[in-house]
Amino acid sequence: MTQAATENTIQSSEQAKFSILRDRLRDSIIGQEKMLERILIALLADGHLLVEGAPGLAKTRAINVLGKNVEGEFKRIQFTPDLLPSDLTGTDVFRPQDGQFSFRKGPLFHSLILADEINRAPAKVQSALLEAMGERQISVSGTTYTLPELFLVMATQNPIEQEGTYSLPEAQLDRFLMHIKVDYPDALTEKKILKCIQQEEKVLSSQKENNPQHVLSQKSIFMARNEVLNVYMSDELENYLIAVVLSTRNPGAYNKEFENLLEFGASPRATISLDRCARARAWLDGRNFVTPDDIQELAHDVLRHRMGLSYEAEAQNISKDKVISMLLEHIAVP
Repeated sequence: MTQAATENTIQSSEQAKFSILRDRLRDSIIGQEKMLERILIALLADGHLLVEGAPGLAKTRAINVLGKNVEGEFKRIQFTPDLLPSDLTGTDVFRPQDGQFSFRKGPLFHSLILADEINRAPAKVQSALLEAMGERQISVSGTTYTLPELFLVMATQNPIEQEGTYSLPEAQLDRFLMHIKVDYPDALTEKKILKCIQQEEKVLSSQKENNPQHVLSQKSIFMARNEVLNVYMSDELENYLIAVVLSTRNPGAYNKEFENLLEFGASPRATISLDRCARARAWLDGRNFVTPDDIQELAHDVLRHRMGLSYEAEAQNISKDKVISMLLEHIAVP
């Protein structure tokens, strides 16, 4: 067998495994196709997710199901105003029997982290999580500890309640690969959710029998990530992707009416994130090339948390998503 044929076999194998994982997520999470796709993209692009939506929209359930089907330890952290950085990172514990201190690892040393209601934690906790997300390490008492190679944080926040919450720092927001907004399902989907919950015990029982042969290994995830990096993107599409990001820094160059809508634009990290996400989406769809649709579909999720609206835009009730949509309409598509 030639090397090219072997590579094609491996690629088909990894895509088949992710297809099985996607089907399992769909079986347990009804009506949130977009969120499920973004979770898989984040897994392939080695990034973190910020998911915003009202309570009861399966945000916690989604990462919980993912944790059951991916090799790696899963940990849920409920963020509260009295949370301390050591509650995340761990701390040195004194052992009286030998008079020594030993480090007790915190929940951040797991592979899959659910940071539930992240905006309820104060600034000190946010800074501890920022280092973990950005550097894949934590520092305690002058010692640096490396986090697992597979490390994904899915943070949730409730947009309804504002009392007892802390706004996320801009630096931390930029560390998230994507910011996803989850909305309510329609009536038909709601009925399907009811049916799913009523039969959940049977579904879970069936999954337990099949889990051992279908759990996605970390080796498969790392191999899939390498394949994603090899997905082709033409020079014209790369220039288009860069233009989409740059338009948030100088929107007036595309239309004078946009000139005062944004206070600041997306950083170069947005360019890198959009590139990785577009390639991952193409790979999930079974393609070895990126199309303009991949970039346009993901632009809102990659950019909305990396730009700031001006007072003028807020006064006109213009949202970030609206600004991104207007910019996309004025950028020539290759």
